[in-house]
Amino acid sequence: MSLKLYLSGEIHTDWREQIIKGAAGLDVHFSGPVTDHEASDDCGVTIMGTEEDKFWHDHKGAKLNAIRTRKAISDADIVVVRFGDKYKQWNAAFDAGYASALGKSLIIMHGADHQHALKEVDAAALAVVETPDEVIRILTYVLDGKL
Repeated sequence: MSLKLYLSGEIHTDWREQIIKGAAGLDVHFSGPVTDHEASDDCGVTIMGTEEDKFWHDHKGAKLNAIRTRKAISDADIVVVRFGDKYKQWNAAFDAGYASALGKSLIIMHGADHQHALKEVDAAALAVVETPDEVIRILTYVLDGKL
């Protein structure tokens, strides 16, 4: 069996790299958003022209990023969404809802301090974890049936 994972969520820690490294040897293919914050924010105006109003600047970038995100989530077997401690990741919550609406298997990752705020998101998930290692262990079990 082969799995396609989309890794959504915060971009300020190395959680994606930990999962990718830990899943070496498993038949898993990864995708994710553009994690270069500046490129993600400025792609729309860089490609389609500048905007005086920050709203339209962000609007253009969000739409271009949505092309990538929609395709990758649609193609994914599992969507992992990480909520970090430092910032509110509204885009991550949106990705979780979109993945849930598509019937994707959803793994949510966050610390205990977010349990109440994310209770509805957690309720849509098939697994709620705190660490990249737990995600790796889930992948190993799903693919190989090994604990």
